[in-house]
Amino acid sequence: MFALRTENMEKLYVFFLLMIALNVSGQKVQYRVAIVGFYNLENFYDTIDNPIVNDNEFTPKGEKNYTGKIYWKKVKNLATVVSQIGTDISPDGVALLGVAEIENDTVLNDLVHHPLLVQRNLKIVHYDSKDLRGVDVGLLYNPKYFTPEKSDKLFIKLPNSTEDKPRYTRDVLWVQGKLDGETINIYVNHWPSRLGGEVRSSPGREAAALVCKKHIDSLAAIDPNQKVIIMGDLNDDPISPSLKAVLRTRGNKDDVRKGGLYNPWVDMYNNGLGTLGYQDAWSLFDQIIISYPWLSKEQSGFFFQKQYIFNKEYLVENIGRFKNYPMRTWDGNTYREGYSDHFPTYLVFLKKIVATQAATK
Repeated sequence: MFALRTENMEKLYVFFLLMIALNVSGQKVQYRVAIVGFYNLENFYDTIDNPIVNDNEFTPKGEKNYTGKIYWKKVKNLATVVSQIGTDISPDGVALLGVAEIENDTVLNDLVHHPLLVQRNLKIVHYDSKDLRGVDVGLLYNPKYFTPEKSDKLFIKLPNSTEDKPRYTRDVLWVQGKLDGETINIYVNHWPSRLGGEVRSSPGREAAALVCKKHIDSLAAIDPNQKVIIMGDLNDDPISPSLKAVLRTRGNKDDVRKGGLYNPWVDMYNNGLGTLGYQDAWSLFDQIIISYPWLSKEQSGFFFQKQYIFNKEYLVENIGRFKNYPMRTWDGNTYREGYSDHFPTYLVFLKKIVATQAATK
């Protein structure tokens, strides 16, 4: 089996970086922090049968015997995780959190109003999509940090989809708004699965990546310095064609040019780290990718500092055939009382706050 790796020393360094004011050239330099995360919530359904989607198994009469008791346990578990992401760096936790595998805004409202989260005052951006399983993506945001101004769902036309036999997947959620006063664009994704095999299913994920790429290019035509965040369960690893060939991501900051995209997860993946496990190997499907303008530390806005996988010990299976994997909610129709079959990921962004010190004699 494989072992989990942690980055506690790096987090400790970041903590002290943020807490200690630095005196440089007569100025007191501090940092404002913004945590941006993503979490696949693993089949986060309500218990009500929706006749237009395939959610029958997630009802009290379905194969999973999905009762209100199980649902509210799921809400509590997810609230526990969301309430802790990034709090060792910023007490406010996530400023932005993309989520996937949600049935509707009802489940998100129950989540953000759980006692563990209600004081955060998290708000929701969500659209229904035509996915046959009835799952969507969404964005949670803390209005203390972020103000949405525009949003839309971007339709993905899958290969071999026709008017007679349409094929649907989750739409891409696009949200534009102000992060502490500066305009950013967020794309929340849940790309088509690997059902049928990685190679056979790859064109669907490449089609989803192309939807993001074309929309980003349309924004760049207006303002080439747009700050962009692409996040999601991409069902592909950082080295897959959808990332490297379609989005043209780079895993080395020095290789990223104006108009390019930086993928901070490449080295982690190459070192054997991941967000979900299968047959004693990690995959790193849960990625957050950023555009070139985030990379410079010499700017007035937020800049990228570090990436993390949130893999706390309580999220890890310690027995059975899923040992060392994320502690999932379900094994087939067997309820396991877990959290999700994915670990969350998050990025830390910093923004300099400079206050000139008064001269003293």
